[in-house]
Amino acid sequence: MTKDKYDVIVIGSGIGGLCAAGLLARYGKRVIVCESHTIAGGAAHNFRRRGFEFDSGPSFYCGLTDIQSLNPLKQVLDAIGESVTAIRYDPLGHYHFPEGTLAVYSDGDRYRDEVAKITPVGAKELEQFERRLLPLYDAMKGIPALVLRADWQLLPLLLGRHLPSLLKMLPNLPLVQASVGSVMDATVKDPWVRRLIDLECFLLSGLKAHGTIAPEVAFMLGERTRAGVEYPVGGSGAIVNALVRGLERWGTKLLLGSHVEQILVESGKVVGVRLRSQSILQAPIVISNASIWDTYTQLLHPDDLPASERQAALATPTVESFMHLHLGIRADGLENLTGHHVVVHDANQDITTPGNTCMVSIPSVWDAKLAPEGHHVVHAYTLEPYTGWERDDGYEHKRQEKAETLYRALEKIIPDIRERVVLELIGTPLTHANYLRRYQGTYGPAIAAGKGMFPGTHTPIQGLYRVGDSTMPGIGVPAVAASGILCANTLVSVKQMQELLKSYIAIRFD
Repeated sequence: MTKDKYDVIVIGSGIGGLCAAGLLARYGKRVIVCESHTIAGGAAHNFRRRGFEFDSGPSFYCGLTDIQSLNPLKQVLDAIGESVTAIRYDPLGHYHFPEGTLAVYSDGDRYRDEVAKITPVGAKELEQFERRLLPLYDAMKGIPALVLRADWQLLPLLLGRHLPSLLKMLPNLPLVQASVGSVMDATVKDPWVRRLIDLECFLLSGLKAHGTIAPEVAFMLGERTRAGVEYPVGGSGAIVNALVRGLERWGTKLLLGSHVEQILVESGKVVGVRLRSQSILQAPIVISNASIWDTYTQLLHPDDLPASERQAALATPTVESFMHLHLGIRADGLENLTGHHVVVHDANQDITTPGNTCMVSIPSVWDAKLAPEGHHVVHAYTLEPYTGWERDDGYEHKRQEKAETLYRALEKIIPDIRERVVLELIGTPLTHANYLRRYQGTYGPAIAAGKGMFPGTHTPIQGLYRVGDSTMPGIGVPAVAASGILCANTLVSVKQMQELLKSYIAIRFD
């Protein structure tokens, strides 16, 4: 049995874990990342089948290349000396409602012009809604995520270098914990635009406007209109590869196919982890990029954690899992195809009803190398409850049946889609749970604005920390990257942070 010693062990190579590991390596820590899968990236990994390269999860990105971007992922990449090549595009997508299709542009004026074709009054109200939120984005610009940490030392740090930005933030403080719904109620009465805002919130957080916090939408509006919407060349895997290159440059090891069976705790303190191979890795700090449910119930011994903490973790509400449809299709005659689509089947059903709202990404529109010549890759997905799924005799029939809503959505975009298919992969909540090792295949916590906050990076066990989408600040690539920043910065001194910030923040934000 081997016993290797490190400063920090990171469990999982999702975006949050890779960002934490990369920054800690940049700070000089001896770090190792243990990934159960044979591919790095967690929910953001990509995979190849018969020449088609598929994103497993995120496909919509803002602010990957703009030097002034607020995207925490961009800031981490800069800090570890890495970057990605990305392709800008506009319109950013199309929303297909039963009553018609709306082109969604990054340019705010052009977007509202499209809305005005449907509801002129609603377009004016949408402008008021955006004007209420965008000052929060502007206020956040002076306090980039890379200066944040999750302990008391944050306050003197902000009061010192960032006091003017902090003062600028004060008028916007009421919005920080407000719901998007409260802003919508104060500015928008038009029912069509209210549904539109609900839809965009749902795409971000898995919740509608009254459940989504205002900063999340303020960030989205600011980044897409000012930093730009873009797609990384090589897909989501290009981002993961850049993070891996960066952390390895700074001396961090990434172990693939290395499943952590247990976090080892002695006398209330973390001492390391045990792998499935029975190897033991020792470290005084362990960072779990697994979900809160998996960390507290799968990785810890029952005696390691107070029963109340475990019960609270299991009681955290979840966003449903997904049905996925990955297709390779013939591309002949599809020269004017755009890359992102959202299809709402039934206006009388709630947009959060599983199967009613379908998301579609066709990234080979921008990056032709993701598919063989003359073909496109397609990823369509929709919410689907985990409950009731079993790998029994009826599994295959149910899988095909549930994929039908995705095919119907795709027919709104490519009417003859079924005749074009040369490769079909159907994923269920069981697939989602298995490959991503996520509790019930969930998208993340369903913590509504005003009804609780995402748990922080700290845990009740000394030396055990958490990152990822069940950690503050929440769901989505920018948020999980920020969780990695908060965790890494909390584990180093303010002096170490300032040394890094001198070479980074001064150049980009002063």
